[in-house]
Order: sequence, then C-alpha cells, then structure tokens
Amino acid sequence: MDTIKLNKYGHTKMIAHRGLSGLFVENTMSAFKAAGKASFYGIETDIHITKDNKFIAFHDNTTRRLSRINLRIEETDYATLRLLPIKFHRMPSLKEYIRCCKNFEKIAVLELKNPMSKENIQGIIETIEELDYINETIFISFSVQNLKYIRECKSNQTVQFLTEKFNSKTLDLLIKNRFDLDIIYTSLSESVVQLCHDNGIKVNCWTVNEPADAERLIDYGVDYITSNIIE
Repeated sequence: MDTIKLNKYGHTKMIAHRGLSGLFVENTMSAFKAAGKASFYGIETDIHITKDNKFIAFHDNTTRRLSRINLRIEETDYATLRLLPIKFHRMPSLKEYIRCCKNFEKIAVLELKNPMSKENIQGIIETIEELDYINETIFISFSVQNLKYIRECKSNQTVQFLTEKFNSKTLDLLIKNRFDLDIIYTSLSESVVQLCHDNGIKVNCWTVNEPADAERLIDYGVDYITSNIIE
C-alpha cells in the first residue's frame, strides 16, 4: 500500500496524523521518518506528561491498544514507558520527535493531551526552544486552558483549538483568544470555513482519509488537512 496523492491541493497543506500512521505504527519514529520523507507539510503527534514529569509521544491514555502490557501513561515513569514494546517499537521522546521534524524540515503539530500544568507546558516550550524549533511548531489541544498557558508563555505562538463542533460560542472563543481552529472534518462546511477566514482564523481538519472528502475540503478553502494516508 502507498500513500494517496490528490489531483489538486490549492493552498491547503497536508499534515501527517501521528506520523504516516496509515502505513506505519502510529506515533513511532518509523511513522515520523516516513512522513518526513513524503511531501507532507507537517507531522502531528500527541504528547503526554509521565509520572515523573517527562514528555513522551503516545495517543491513548493507556497502552492497552498497542501493547500486551496495559499501563496508564500519566501514572507511569518515563523509563518504564521507554522500555515498553509498542508493536516492536518504542515510544519516542518529545526531543526525538522534534529532531525528526527539524531534520526533514517539517512543521511540528503538537497535541497536548489532557490538562497540563503551566510548569509542564513551560517545560515543553523550553525543550523545543533548546532545539531551536519553536517557530516551526503549532500547538493543538482540546483543553482551552492548555492553549491559554501557551499564550501566557509565548504570546504569538500558533495554536489551534481542537473540537468536534462549531457554533457561535466556538467562534467567540477563537476570536477572543486568537486561536485557530482544528475540527473534525464532518463538522465543516464551506460557510464555516469562510466565517473563520473572515475573522482571521485558519482552519485545520481531521482525520481525512478519503480523496473525495479531501478534495471537497480543499474546495472549501481549508488551510490544513490532517490525514493518515493522503500526502
């Protein structure tokens, strides 16, 4: 199986969801490197805080789905998680992920999983700054407070609010906090995209794996499409 390439992209940029997860184990260095070698604009991953306040890439709250051993990420120390086999892979660190994005010159799209303390978010920012890649990083989260902490630490950092619905309250939130939108694609319409653009809000959408859906969204004028398989 290969990646899917569309006939048209317009100005829309493609983001690899959890790396090239349509072909490789999600959120692993193999998936990140494969996305880096493809034509994706950015590589998305999910970051958790471990029990000992370190930063590790994994999507779920527990390891049940991808490992024979079931551990809760935020209740387990970093060293234990790093040794845990994830379908013959290891969980990457935040630094490994950022270094991969930097090596392949891809935008890092970093989801902050679950509510985090300001101190932990500051630590994530400082880790990325040490690698000189903060200007190439987009932060996304379902947690409004996480994004507000990002704003407090880096006032002009690009952030996107993750949501499954769009209404007037969503729009007010985006405008008030200078957030961009990252929404499940089935909740998007051309009028919503236009309304966001009229208010200076960029639109990302997830997770789009069918070419017909992607091409419709491109016609709507979305700024980013997040996909497992479409580069």
